[in-house]
Amino acid sequence: MPSAYPGWKLFLSILSLILSVLVWKSGLEQSFDRPSVTPVISLQQQEIAYLAEPAIPSSIKSLLVGINPESALRDSLREIPFDEMDDRKRLLLAGLEPSLEDRKKVLDAPLKETSLYKIQESLINAQPRSLIFSDLLNEAPKLKGDPLLEKVLCIAFDKNEQNCVNRTIAERMAIRLSFSQVLPIVALLTGIVFLFRQIWLLISKRITPWPELLGIPLLPIDMVLLVGGGFVVLGEVVAPIFATPLIVALTKEFPAPISDSVRVIIGYIAMTLPPLFILRAQLKNVDIAQRPVKGWLQWKIRPLATAFFSAGKGWLMIMPIVLLTSWLMNLIVGDQGGSNPLLELVLKSKDFFPITLLILTTVLLAPLFEEVVFRGALLPVLAKSYGNLWGIILSALVFALAHLSVGELPPLFVLGLGLAVLRLSTGRLFPCVLMHALWNGVTFINLLVLRT
Repeated sequence: MPSAYPGWKLFLSILSLILSVLVWKSGLEQSFDRPSVTPVISLQQQEIAYLAEPAIPSSIKSLLVGINPESALRDSLREIPFDEMDDRKRLLLAGLEPSLEDRKKVLDAPLKETSLYKIQESLINAQPRSLIFSDLLNEAPKLKGDPLLEKVLCIAFDKNEQNCVNRTIAERMAIRLSFSQVLPIVALLTGIVFLFRQIWLLISKRITPWPELLGIPLLPIDMVLLVGGGFVVLGEVVAPIFATPLIVALTKEFPAPISDSVRVIIGYIAMTLPPLFILRAQLKNVDIAQRPVKGWLQWKIRPLATAFFSAGKGWLMIMPIVLLTSWLMNLIVGDQGGSNPLLELVLKSKDFFPITLLILTTVLLAPLFEEVVFRGALLPVLAKSYGNLWGIILSALVFALAHLSVGELPPLFVLGLGLAVLRLSTGRLFPCVLMHALWNGVTFINLLVLRT
């Protein structure tokens, strides 16, 4: 390894660092303009709770659906400005409003869908009982297949909730609600137990020593070129310029959200290529005699059982800290928005093909690529240069900044800390990929469960 940096490398690293700061600054500022999916997810949880209520045993009803899920759903809908509501939300709120005056305010402007005019007129004119709801439903085919809207409007017209409850739907929603609430609580409590046990082992000095750190014999300046030049400048700025024509050509015949999903996966692959080529070039320049037995990145896939156990344990332990960080963030500064656009795509996608593409991107490609760069290459170099503690902190910070979201920055930083500790404590990269994939996968499944 040379004792002094070549002039070209020093110049490119400084340029990459400056451009990276500018790109990340711009991206973080733009994240304020991206909407947060938190209100959407919260509203969908309340919709499911309202549908599931008849099937929930009274002994646990307050725990799963709250004291009054109908009131909670109505209050959430009231917080949405009328001009931002679609026809569905306006009809839902109108059906839930107890007074005719409030109902008229919600439906004051005409609905966009002409087939819904008769239902709108009937709700405004207080004609519920004189009309047969099923007849109105037949005139508005867009309402069919929406169990929540059917139930709300049925109660508004019939006034007898028992006549409007679909037990099959209620039981199905109760299962989904249990999956989205009970399982996370169990995982959270298990994680807290693991976390306190680990703290106790640390205090009592019975924690297993970390293995010797083996990594690519590169310098921090090489990581500036890899992350700043390859990931940020070439991957996030230059690659999309060349990938966009291909994406447009391939997706012009596809309807949304298929086109959106194809765009995401092609765009993500295009972004990963420059840093991977740079990393490959850097490895070629390293003396082969220095190469560890298990390779530069220390994948150590086997034994599989311990890899999966370490990943699962790491996921359980970091989850309480990430959730606490998110809660404190919202408590102190509120919802900053800037959610990952992929989350909204998952919520909107209904077809198998786009969902499969999104799963491939979030659960396979993203964990593989990000772990190779941040925990495979960056972390060991920083840890060897500045010590384990600063290596963990700096790699986690870069990992969080790379996602270009102010609202998700603190939780992602904590997640990056957990992944870095897992990498150093096991001496393996493969468990990090599994833990990252598990984190993204659980988030993805939870979004699928919450779709109404």
